[in-house]
Parts: sequence; C-alpha cells; structure tokens
Amino acid sequence: MTAELVRGQNHPLPGNRLEIRVSAGTPVVAAVTLGDEAGRVVGDGDWLAHPGEPQLAGVEVPRQAAAEHRLAVDLGAMPPAVHRVHVLLALPGAAARPGAPADFGAAPVPRLTVTTPDGTGIAGFTITGLGAETALLAVELYRRQSAWKVRAVGQGYGGGLPALFLDQGVPDPAGAAEAIHTAVGHEQARSVDLPAPPTSAGRPADRTAGGGSPPSGTTGPVDYRHPRRRTAPARPGLVPPPREAGPVPPTPPQQPADAPRVPVAGDAAGRSMEERLYNQVWGMFEDLSRSVAAYRSAADFAESRFEQELDRLLADPRTRGGPAAEAARDAAQGKQAALVDQARAVLDRDLAQLVAEAEAVEPALPPEFAGWENPVWHGYRVPGRLPLAVRLGSLCLPEVPELRIPLLSRLPLERGLWMDSAEDRRAAMEAAVAIAARLLASHPVGAFAVHALDPAGSGATALAPLHAGGALVLPPPAAGAAGVSDLLSRLTDRVDLIQMARRGGAADDLPPGFDTAEQLLIVNEFPYGFDDRSVNQLRYLADEGPSAGVHLLVVADREDAAAYGPVLDPLWRSLLRLTPLPSDHLADPWVGHAWTYEPPLVPPGSRILTDVLRQLAAARPAYGT
Repeated sequence: MTAELVRGQNHPLPGNRLEIRVSAGTPVVAAVTLGDEAGRVVGDGDWLAHPGEPQLAGVEVPRQAAAEHRLAVDLGAMPPAVHRVHVLLALPGAAARPGAPADFGAAPVPRLTVTTPDGTGIAGFTITGLGAETALLAVELYRRQSAWKVRAVGQGYGGGLPALFLDQGVPDPAGAAEAIHTAVGHEQARSVDLPAPPTSAGRPADRTAGGGSPPSGTTGPVDYRHPRRRTAPARPGLVPPPREAGPVPPTPPQQPADAPRVPVAGDAAGRSMEERLYNQVWGMFEDLSRSVAAYRSAADFAESRFEQELDRLLADPRTRGGPAAEAARDAAQGKQAALVDQARAVLDRDLAQLVAEAEAVEPALPPEFAGWENPVWHGYRVPGRLPLAVRLGSLCLPEVPELRIPLLSRLPLERGLWMDSAEDRRAAMEAAVAIAARLLASHPVGAFAVHALDPAGSGATALAPLHAGGALVLPPPAAGAAGVSDLLSRLTDRVDLIQMARRGGAADDLPPGFDTAEQLLIVNEFPYGFDDRSVNQLRYLADEGPSAGVHLLVVADREDAAAYGPVLDPLWRSLLRLTPLPSDHLADPWVGHAWTYEPPLVPPGSRILTDVLRQLAAARPAYGT
C-alpha cells in the first residue's frame, strides 16, 4: 500500500533499486542532484543529472521535458560521499515551449510516486499550495544510519533553477541552469503532452479556460489552471497591473537547503494520524538520545585530549614549568574549549529543532498520548475502540530539562507496572491511581476493569476518585489476608482458564457470561497481608497475566520485601519501575542514557480526572454495564 506523504514527512525505503514516477499534467524538466549530509552538492561535475547529461552513478533521468517521467535510482550504487539525492522539477519556460504555464501556480498539481522497479508503490506526494514558483525541490532520498528514506519536501523557488542551485551550493548556479534549458531546447521536438480527453466521436475535445465547449468557430488548448489562480492575459508589451485587493506580495526569501525544516505534527510513517504521532514521538526520543550521546562523546574526547597534552607537557622537563609551560597549558585548554563549544553548538541546533517539533506535536496529541494538563482532555469523549498506546509519564535529559518526551506504552500492556513507594508512599498511590484512571479513559466502556488490594486500608483516600466518580462497579478494595487470597485466586483461575482455552484451540468458546475485559490489579503496600501462597500467585500473574489480559500495578517499597531475599528478584525484574517523584532510573536501549522519569500527575487543583471518570460513568448505561 502506497503511503501518502505531506510536506516534511518521511518514509523508509525497502530496497536500493527504485523508480520515481512524475505526473505533472504539463511538460516539466526532471533533474537530480547529489548532496552531502548538509544537502550541498558533492563531486566535481558529477553531481547533476539532467536532460543533457541524463546519467550519473546510480541515477538516470529522462532526456526530454514531458508531462510524465520515470526516473531510475539505484541507492546501492551511490558514492560514499552522497547522503542525499534531490529530485528537482522545473518548467521549461515560454522560450523553450510557447504556451507553457508561466509558473506552477498556473499548472496542474504535480505528483511524485516512489515505487519498486516492478511498479509497487512505496510512497506518494502531491505538491499543493504552489504559486509563482518555476522550479521545485520535490522530494529527497536521504541516508540515515546506513538506511535510506524518502522525504516529501515540495519547496518551490520563484527564482527558478538558479535560485535552487544557489541554495545547494552550486559554484555557477546560473550556468548550470542555462545548461539545462539549452538541453531542453534541443529536445523541444520530443516533448510530450498529455493527450486531450476524447469525445464520444473519438476526436480530441477542446476546452476553454472557463471549461465546457468553446464558442462557435473558436478552439483553444486546455487551461489546467485552478480558477482562483487564473488571471486575465496581459496585452503584449505591458506589465500586468497589480490586483485590486492590493499590491502583489513580494516573493518570500528562499530557505537555505541546510536550514531545518518547519516541524509538523504527524511527520512520521504510519497508516493513521495516531500511528504517525506515535512513531514521531519515539523518533524524537531516539533523535534526542543520539544527539546528546554525540555531544557527551565529543566532550569526553576533548577532556581526554586535554589530559594527554598535559601528560606530555609534564613528561618533558623543558615544558614542566615557566612561561612556556603556562602558554602550552593555555593552548591545550583553548583547544578543549573550542571542541566542546563546537559540539555544544551542534547540540543546541538539534535541541532547538526538537523543541520546535515538540511544540508542534504536543497540541496535536490525542488524550491517550497527552498529559493531564493538555487542553485536549477538556474535550474528552469515551473512545469507541482501543487506542494504539497510552502515556505513562514523561522523559527528559539534563542537557534540556524543558524538553519532555512522552513515555508511550503500547496497548494492551505487555508487562506489569511497579510504582516505587520508597520515597513517598502517599504520592506513589496517587500516581498509581492517575495511571489507572488514564488506562480506564483509554479503553472503551466495559473493555477494562480495575481491582484493588489494600490490606491495610492505607490507600483508601487515593482510591476514592475511582469510586466517587461512579465509573467503576467494583467491590471495596480487598482487605486482610483473606481478601488478598480470594482476589488473587480468582484472577489466577481466570488466567488458567484463558490459557487452557487457547492451548485447546477454543479461545472463543469461553463459558457464557465470561467477562472478556482487560483486568488491572492495583496492589498497595506489598507484601503486607501476603502469605507464601499469595506471593507465588502474584509472581504467576506477573509472568503469565499480560498474555491473558490480567495486568499488575504494584505500589511497594522493595525494602519492605527484603525478607523474601532473591525469591522476589524475578518479580521486580518483570515489572516496569516507575516513581512518584522525578527520578533518573530509566535507560534507553541505544546508548544507555539515564533518563529522568516524571509521572503523569494531575495538576494541583484540577478536576479533570474527576470529570473524565464521570463521563465514563455516564456512558456505562448506554452500553448496558
């Protein structure tokens, strides 16, 4: 299935051999430039493929201006210095082709499709919103971590190919543009128009600019311009007057090719906006992780180099002391500072882009991905289907604490949660309830149920919103050792039954009236009220429960269970540890950064959690629950 891209969005490429198909509705020139990591052209003359010189290493473009093109690309044949392959479109101009549109605003909307050699679509991009531009950087194929992706760019240039080439660092942009137009002029006789649609008699039909049949005795070419972009033709020799609404706005300055793209929400692969946002959030997490890792590595290298230079100075008696030694030390410190400053400048550039992207993404997040403080919760509606993921908190790094990346977990949960209460028991229980309420709000009515084990009764205040809102139809939290044993036995029996049904190939033949909803068990003050049998049952639920739709949210201080020794080590390892207060205990799988986790707490004084639970309660009768 072809992924439809919007400006700035990228999509992975499954292989090296590709075709790029262009459908423009009017003859255009197709060209390709090869660029480095910053998008600047590389090589000495071997950086541009156009109708006059249609072949480069790994690239072949058509030899003529045409309404439709097929460009062949072999990314595996690209030189190592090439990191970006830019696909360009340009209008041939009235001099090369009389009657051609003066700009892309007067032409049909161009579309590009990246396909495999056999025509299987990978990604498509329709370039809308064009005006006075006569040249386009349409799409780019770029290398990232040894993998290639396609990005929809759609950047137009009112100054034509010279302005485009200037942005890409071409030494003689006007000369390069002239070479292309000269080649197009030589191939003018071979330019191909789209055929006019046939009439019922099989003859081409002529249409006027206003559409329909032309007046009697007149014929004319098809006018593809959008009605809102059509203007009256100017008389020869006269400059068209400005529009009545005011002067013609100046052409906006061209953005440098290596300038950061304007961030947009949903700038990632995915079949739905929800999936795109999910992938974009994790892409931001990975980008921040790698950018900070590069900065820290550069700073460590600068310090190591400085220490090595100091060692060399101390090893030589002539440079161990005196003015020469002081000058050498100052020079070494200067080199270290220069390296760190250079690395910090690169990091600051990346952080600025990520902060801007976060500012664009956060308002677009659905409630399940958003923090409780996000205004999207004020428009909350009970979902009709299970979302892709849910937010369990936020992550940040010390280099940029104001940039918080949502910690999203796929649904249904694949592992249990452990809210560590070592620092603050009351806050831990409140954070656990906030997560439980978020899980409830993310599921359709009747698709998620919550149970609570509170043997000592210390969590009654924190659990009150779940009952006061009326969203839950549950017995009071199980208290005492008897209540703990009874509830755990019922849940373990449930897991056993579901697993037996699946092993027997009868997963859909559960007993009549069996509740198929996902189950969440909140365990407060573990291991208080637990005997050896209950501990083993809890371990069983941690290991086998998620696959059967039974999930744990354990609120506990590990030191309270120290008497069990290593017996409980597998339990703690199977749960995702969260904290009620900010804590840098989560490590990413790429470079091992210690990320600071912040729980998804409700803002002080806010009633949003209560309002959401009341909406859930109001929706229950309509579903018969």
